[in-house]
Amino acid sequence: MNAKIGHNSGRVNEPGKSWRRHVWTKARKNLIGTLPVEVVRLRVRRAKELGLPYKTYAGFRASSGHDLIGFLFSNNALLVLRDGEVMPLARAGKLANLVRTDCTGIAHRPVTPMHLANLRGLARAFAAPRFSDSWSVMRDQIRAIVTSQGQPADRFVMVGDTAFEREWAEAARMAGYLSAGDFFDSTSSHT
Repeated sequence: MNAKIGHNSGRVNEPGKSWRRHVWTKARKNLIGTLPVEVVRLRVRRAKELGLPYKTYAGFRASSGHDLIGFLFSNNALLVLRDGEVMPLARAGKLANLVRTDCTGIAHRPVTPMHLANLRGLARAFAAPRFSDSWSVMRDQIRAIVTSQGQPADRFVMVGDTAFEREWAEAARMAGYLSAGDFFDSTSSHT
C-alpha cells in the first residue's frame, strides 16, 4: 500500500522512535499549557453546578471551546414514556440540584411537550422529530430547539437513551452527547 506524502505509513519502529515520542509528548504538553489554579477551581465548581464529573465537563469544554449552559433531555432519558408519568425521584432530584443550567425536554410520541414541560426541573419542552423526517428536517428542528433561547448549539449537551438521539446531537452540532446512565448515575464529586 502506498502512503501519501506526509504519512508515516504506520512505520513507527524506525530508528529514533523514542526520541520522536519524547519530542511529540513535550510539544503536546507545551501546546496544552497549564491552567492557573483559580481557573481550575472555577471549572470544578461549574462542573458541579452542571452535575457532571470534572473530567466529562472538561472534555466537552475542550472540544467545543465554550462553557456549557444546558442540556436537552429526551423523555427516554427521563424515563417518562407516556403522559401522566413522572420522573423517578432520583432523576427529578438531580435536575432540581442543577445550578445555572438550562434544562429543556424533547418529547417522543406518545409523550407530549406540554406534559414534559410541567415536570420539575425542565424549563420548557418541544416535540421530537418524527422517525419519518428527513435528515435535514431533523437537523434543522433539533438546532432550532437548542438555539431557541438565543445561545449557540455547542453550549448544550444532549442527554438521551438511544442511538438516534446521539445523531441529533451530532447533526445539530451540539457540544456532545451523554447517555442517560452516564448523566444520572454519575456524581459530580468525581474529578
